[in-house]
Amino acid sequence: MRSSAFGIGGLIIVVAVLFIVRLAVFTVDPTEQALVLRFGQPVGDVIDAPGLHFKAPLIDQVVYIDKRILALDDERQEVLVAENQRLEVDAFVRYRIVDPLVFYQSVGTVAGADAQLGGMLNSALRRSLSEASILDIVRERRDALMADIRDQMKTGAARFGLEIIDVRIKRADLPAENSEAVFHRMQAERQQAAASFRAEGAKQSQQIRADADRDATVTRASAKQKAEQLRGEGDGERNRIFAEAYGADRDFFAFYRSMQAYEAALPNSRAVLGPTSDFFRYFQTPNPATAPAPNVDAK
Repeated sequence: MRSSAFGIGGLIIVVAVLFIVRLAVFTVDPTEQALVLRFGQPVGDVIDAPGLHFKAPLIDQVVYIDKRILALDDERQEVLVAENQRLEVDAFVRYRIVDPLVFYQSVGTVAGADAQLGGMLNSALRRSLSEASILDIVRERRDALMADIRDQMKTGAARFGLEIIDVRIKRADLPAENSEAVFHRMQAERQQAAASFRAEGAKQSQQIRADADRDATVTRASAKQKAEQLRGEGDGERNRIFAEAYGADRDFFAFYRSMQAYEAALPNSRAVLGPTSDFFRYFQTPNPATAPAPNVDAK
């Protein structure tokens, strides 16, 4: 019985020792840093080396603090920019806990840090964007504005043991009612510009057509004048040749003109003429030299 009691007592002691050792040992993850608190007050330095560590059991408490870069996505808020224009802004902050003791004593948790940084971000956004135009925020001075907001937040974040890594605006939009009004105004401006372009195009088209019609009329008139001139010169040259031929040999000229008259009249005309008509004198005798020359110019 006594040996059995000693066995049970030894087992209880071993279990108690193991329990105490379990309470005295803790591990730190590579992504974390730890604070050892005794009755709510820090004991020793911050533990940032990963691995197995020890503390006083039952009286010491370990608080783990993330040492990675943390993100705060701020809710969309409406700010007034230059010329009293309203703008809805979505922004985010990237920060890191660099002084765990100050962090724990000031805000305690990541949720508390997010609350403090959210208020600072809203104030910095309103101060920096109040004198900037929408074009500056969207394109012209975006980087400079972000740097100014980041510098403002660094000073305030240091009081909580935080380091601001970056601050960015994700989106900057006009309110829905303003966006609709701007859209309709832009649509009206584009329609007005399109109508202006169409009117200018129609004007140029009419001018081009008028110029083309004028040039065509001038070209046709010039061509007609040139044709009449050439035709007149040709008729004059023909008459001159006829006159020379008539003067050189009247009988041959009369014969030639009669042949032309036959060629033009006989296949295409119908006429009732007597066989002894003067028109057919070359059919009656091959050399009517003594006969008077007929008038064969008319068909």
